[in-house]
Amino acid sequence: MTAPARPVEIKALAGARALPPLLLVLYHYHEGHGYQHWRLFDVFIAKGYLWVEFFFALSGFVLIHVYGARMRQLWTAKSYGEFLRARLARLYPLHIATLFIMLAMMAVAGLLAQWGGYVSFYDAPGYHPYATWQSFIANLFLVQAWHLFPKLSWNGVSWFVSVEFFLCLVFPLFAWIANGGLWRAAVLIFGGLCGLWYMAQVSGHGLDITFDYGVLRGLADFAVGVGLAMLYRAFDGKARDGLSDGLLSGIQLLVVALFLYAIYGTGWSHRPADFWIVPTMAALILSISFDRGIVARALQAKPLLVLGEWSFAIYIGQTTWLQALRIAEARLYPDVAPAWQHAVHIIEPIALVVICAVWGWLLFVLVEKPANGWLRPQRKH
Repeated sequence: MTAPARPVEIKALAGARALPPLLLVLYHYHEGHGYQHWRLFDVFIAKGYLWVEFFFALSGFVLIHVYGARMRQLWTAKSYGEFLRARLARLYPLHIATLFIMLAMMAVAGLLAQWGGYVSFYDAPGYHPYATWQSFIANLFLVQAWHLFPKLSWNGVSWFVSVEFFLCLVFPLFAWIANGGLWRAAVLIFGGLCGLWYMAQVSGHGLDITFDYGVLRGLADFAVGVGLAMLYRAFDGKARDGLSDGLLSGIQLLVVALFLYAIYGTGWSHRPADFWIVPTMAALILSISFDRGIVARALQAKPLLVLGEWSFAIYIGQTTWLQALRIAEARLYPDVAPAWQHAVHIIEPIALVVICAVWGWLLFVLVEKPANGWLRPQRKH
């Protein structure tokens, strides 16, 4: 049987992946170093952890867009294995590369500390990730965020990869659900949002749920994304063409306005009210998925498409430089006069964003792209 043709890429969604990883870099920096005391900037960046919601929902949308027509095949051992292999070819090489880079950094820092007679950054009381041999093995098998450990482990941001792996394992079930009426889309979206609302109420820190119940967070976001893909698929070619650029532009600008209102109108970060940002993110994904309209066309800019291609590498590679900066601050920085401390606090995050973007490009070129080409099964034509 001939496999269905691969759906056309939605460029606006590809471009939409560009900036969130860099915003997450700024979020992680400022969470550890304090904010800039400029509300317009601080509130936006402090809510930056919610871009993970965007990526989980986008993952659900894209996977249904790409594989939804092949739902029956996913229930055969061969096709399911090929699907998992294709997804792991995308996720695993960079995860492993950054895991071993971190292991090397810890070893080198430990040796230098031993020779220098001081305490390594990784042995300091304030060091957060859980770096034990048990958690290292869990990272190798991508189960580190399955409620096994009391903290984030090793490359802390890789909890996202662990949850994505779980979502890949259960994806055939979502594909089966998506192969039905629009009432299923409504159930998925409503159920996913209800789950996120509940988690935001009871967690004590908004939706910043990672090593403990990150799988539940990912499932809820993913369900929303799958439901959105079903709504998108309900518009056939003629129906999509019938939506004017002006109408789509108006909807997209309204959604962006609601998104910004949700960010600035819900107070400081890590509170139950953070939930209200998620529906506007979901609406943004759906509104730009038609690849027309002012916001969708802006997201199709070449620089954003390139950054979008590097987005996963930027995200997974950021810990290397966040920790390198911490080490440099402790061991290499000269004493900074009080008058210059604020300037340093501005220069550091800007430099970090640039370095992480370049590092992401290197990881993409040297690890992700060649590994993906080697591991991904060849498509049959």
